[in-house]
Amino acid sequence: MSSSDTDNVPYTDGSGQSGAARHVKNRPHVVRGQDRRRREIDVADDRRIISREELVTSREDAADLREDAVHLHEGAVSLREQDVRAAETIQAASDDHMMMLQHVNERLVITTIEAQKLAEQLQATKDQLERAKSVAETANLAKSAFLTSMSHELRTPLNSILGFAQLLEAGTPPPTPTQNARLQQIIKAGWYLLELITQILDLTKIESGQVSLSRESVALIEVIRDCQAMIEPQAQQRGIQINFLPFDPNWHANVDRIRVKQALVNLLSNAIKYNRAQGTVEVKCSLSTPDRIRISVKDSGAGLPPEKLAQLFQPFNRLGQENGPEEGTGIGLVVTKQLVELMGGSVGVESTVGMGSEFWIELTGDVMPQLAAESAMPTLPPPLAQVNMAQCTLLYVEDNPVNLMLVEQIMEAYPQIHMLSAIDGYRGIKLATTQLPDVILMDVNLPDITGFEALRILREDPVTKHIPIIALSANAMQHDVEKGLETGFFSYLTKPIKVNELMEMLHRALNFSETGLGDATKPGPL
Repeated sequence: MSSSDTDNVPYTDGSGQSGAARHVKNRPHVVRGQDRRRREIDVADDRRIISREELVTSREDAADLREDAVHLHEGAVSLREQDVRAAETIQAASDDHMMMLQHVNERLVITTIEAQKLAEQLQATKDQLERAKSVAETANLAKSAFLTSMSHELRTPLNSILGFAQLLEAGTPPPTPTQNARLQQIIKAGWYLLELITQILDLTKIESGQVSLSRESVALIEVIRDCQAMIEPQAQQRGIQINFLPFDPNWHANVDRIRVKQALVNLLSNAIKYNRAQGTVEVKCSLSTPDRIRISVKDSGAGLPPEKLAQLFQPFNRLGQENGPEEGTGIGLVVTKQLVELMGGSVGVESTVGMGSEFWIELTGDVMPQLAAESAMPTLPPPLAQVNMAQCTLLYVEDNPVNLMLVEQIMEAYPQIHMLSAIDGYRGIKLATTQLPDVILMDVNLPDITGFEALRILREDPVTKHIPIIALSANAMQHDVEKGLETGFFSYLTKPIKVNELMEMLHRALNFSETGLGDATKPGPL
């Protein structure tokens, strides 16, 4: 045992006190030292106690910290899991969005390709339409030119047929009843053929937009009277009674006078043609509205079922009557409808099977012009036998021998008319300047120069400029007539020749030539 160890071991005597204690008592400074040491030991013990408490507290705090750290770690793990889940959700949404964008992009590419193909197809279709339009326009022009040419070519032989038939009808001695019946059939067929040609040309002009209208204020009483005069012979031949109901004679319509007559005659002709034996036709004018006038034509025919009514205004559709006894092309109603609509009107029909049909046209009303207040029924050309003429000279410039023969034979009934003829334009000009005829008949289509050129030469010559020149041509289109009158012809007559019309115009021209008054390019009053 070391001295230090022995120093710390107390010993005792019999009094129970250790020797150190006794020794301390005997030594005060020793006692003080011991007390100080004891206090230090106590302090140390207290410090050890405090340290232990602090250690315990520290351990507890550390435990708390560890728990907090565990909680923080768990929270961090939870946050990381949430972040991971959020990232996964965002990634999934992003993937979905990318897939959607990719799908949209693919559809956009497909749509763009399809749009490009569609644009190419549209362009190709447009090009085809342009080509088709060009072909159609060319074909339409060719059709118009063909029909115009055919009109001329058909009118030329018709001129001979109808012209000579009229001469036979008015000849001396008069034809026998049998001959007259045959002549009437020739004349009827000839004028009917001319009507068909005119209708086809009208339809062609309407379809191509070439119809020119001259609208004016027209007294309907005059129109009805003219139509009545034209249609009653046909009705009498078929035993049809036509009743024209009275109406206000002051009613006027804003129409083309010639075209409205054409439309009404078409309706009246159909009402007679498709009527029953001994049937009736009723013509009535009424006001459908304050500014619209309706002209209706009602027949007592067989009538039409609804399914046929819907087909009425189709070109060349005769509603099953192609093999029937009545002639026709099936375009009369089409022309009528289109002409009336071009004049601002309308066409309608009502029909009952077994009771008949009622066709009507409505026209725009107009005020009565002052000059029309004293109007009367237009004067018809006088019959051939009633035309009286003084001695005169007629020059006919015509290259067709048959047409020349026809006019020569017409003039044979008038010994006071001396007729000269030329087969081309220059010969006609030469005869005109040397013989100075009182009136000239001029064909338009001549082998050397046209009738228009011959007219110009004669008008420029002071010697012949006063002579009235009447065009007599198979070029019967409306623009041909207008061109002829604008160019300076005294009048423009079309073939086939209507003998009374020709003689009346010659009479007017000769009256002008005798008086020397007025303008040689304009006909005198009827």
